[in-house]
Amino acid sequence: MFATKDWLKASWDAGRGMLRPVTGRPHESEDTMSAPLMVPIRSLGPSYRERITAHLLQLEPADRYLRFGYAANDEQIRRYADQLDFNRDEIFGIYNRRLELIAMAHLAFSEHPEYKHCAEFGVSVLKQARGRGFGARLFERAVMHARNEGVNMVFIHALSENTAMLKIARNAGAQVRRDGSESEAYLQIAPASLDTRVAELVEQQFAEVDYQLKRQAKQFWDFLAGVQEVRSGVQHARHQSAE
Repeated sequence: MFATKDWLKASWDAGRGMLRPVTGRPHESEDTMSAPLMVPIRSLGPSYRERITAHLLQLEPADRYLRFGYAANDEQIRRYADQLDFNRDEIFGIYNRRLELIAMAHLAFSEHPEYKHCAEFGVSVLKQARGRGFGARLFERAVMHARNEGVNMVFIHALSENTAMLKIARNAGAQVRRDGSESEAYLQIAPASLDTRVAELVEQQFAEVDYQLKRQAKQFWDFLAGVQEVRSGVQHARHQSAE
């Protein structure tokens, strides 16, 4: 569980970053900076289905292969996103300050009564956002939620060549079994506690504050960009009329 002073510092750092203008350039400095003290991770509902689809469609062919275990085409990805069950499962996301979904995780709860205390984890991170620990943070967040929902075993099914995913699992203490081209990782987790329940509430609140700051900042900079465009048009018209 995070101390109050850490939460306040993280909130300040996140808010301070909102004071920079939002540009349309895809590879600006924010994509390479180090991860903040706390990564704001939001729980995504049905209204974010289109953003989830857009995120997955941005994955390169090799990344789609690792994420889904096969070379998923655009139609297969859209079908996957359309079939997400937000009532049963939990979807987590990380946004940059342009409100682009740069990383997301799917925690799928078992429908089988015999395995009702089990869940499966899957994650994807866009290329420009890698190397900042987002995959590991999403796994930690998903495990915390799983604990609070009464799950005692989290599984990861991945291709054996997906070393990044398997490393996250091993670092969390999961047992990994390899069977040819595929691997299974499973993590036994402890029951929920007061700390895990309060920590999840704190993280949810932090993520919501962060998102609202980003949304307001983006609206502000979009407004200024529109004003500037109008000014440029007026100046251009004046210049032409003076000639």
